[in-house]
Amino acid sequence: MKLGILKEVKKGETRVAIPPKIVDMFVKKGMECLLEKDAGLKAQFPDEVYSEAGAVIKNKADIFKESDVIIKINPFEDDEIDSLKKGHVTISLLYHLFNPEKIKKLAAKGVTSFSLDAMPRISRAQDMDVLSSQNNLSGYRSVIIGAGKLNRIFPLMMTAAGTVTPARVLIFGVGVAGLQAIATAKRLGAVVEATDIRPETKEQTESLGAKFITVEDDSVKQDGPSVYAKEATEEYKRKQREAVEASLFKADLVITTALIPGRKAPVLITKDQVEKMKTGAVIIDLAAEMGGNCELSKPDTTLEFDGVKICGTAMAPVSLATTASELFGKNIYNFLNHLTDENGFKWELDEEITDGTLIVYEGKIRKELN
Repeated sequence: MKLGILKEVKKGETRVAIPPKIVDMFVKKGMECLLEKDAGLKAQFPDEVYSEAGAVIKNKADIFKESDVIIKINPFEDDEIDSLKKGHVTISLLYHLFNPEKIKKLAAKGVTSFSLDAMPRISRAQDMDVLSSQNNLSGYRSVIIGAGKLNRIFPLMMTAAGTVTPARVLIFGVGVAGLQAIATAKRLGAVVEATDIRPETKEQTESLGAKFITVEDDSVKQDGPSVYAKEATEEYKRKQREAVEASLFKADLVITTALIPGRKAPVLITKDQVEKMKTGAVIIDLAAEMGGNCELSKPDTTLEFDGVKICGTAMAPVSLATTASELFGKNIYNFLNHLTDENGFKWELDEEITDGTLIVYEGKIRKELN
């Protein structure tokens, strides 16, 4: 089996889907790895390191011509889809609910496409889950970005000139990114509070030393533990605003991480609330690319409104490209190990992980597109 690894073309992207260490692991399993020239350069993996690991450096046209499986991080661009041939297997993020036209184009090419963002959130798929591995880094990086934009330090500090009080951090959403943000902010010495629609996250929050802001409302109870929250009712949103406003208006740094699969990100911080926040406060909105948890957020943009800095980013892992690529690549390695055996792909279409991630199979769309 020949794996083709493409160079990412999305603006601002610095990661690569498969780093040299993972190439070495694939080669030892008897697979060939064809790498587009300079694909890993921005992640600090030069071509010569790939060659030493066993990769063959090719131009983009030859990757499409010679590979059986085409691997990248971001959704395929239109010109990349045009280069695919019938029978190709593609592995990438696809966000099929947001990109129905792209999925239709993939199907029209007669290819088979797996979407990494559709990975089932089950225990045996954890080591294949790129969203979790990248969101973990996003949570860490969001605190570092926020600390860099604040005009004050995080920890309590007692000096001869007086005592410096600790910064106050408020986190919306206690998923993978939120938990890492809590842990990082606590390590830096901040006073941390967090809120989430899922009641089971209270214990996780408190185990990291943060205060959990509880909103009592039976209408938002989940059917069971979930990585993602379901959409809240308007009544819940009102109660949440009231419960968190006291903390929001005192916060130095606010980090928002709330996403709902297949839908626009919920607005958790309104323009009116931003106007009441402290001058010099910072909002890091990790949901900006999906509409934003702050009403004023714009993707990949830092703006200032009424003395509050609002940083909209979904690309935090790209500033940690080496680590992010290593984690992403290991996720892919585990995923391909699950999908294949010594004879190639197993095509167990009813198996939960395969069924969840396989969006297009031999030119036929298997999932509903919104």
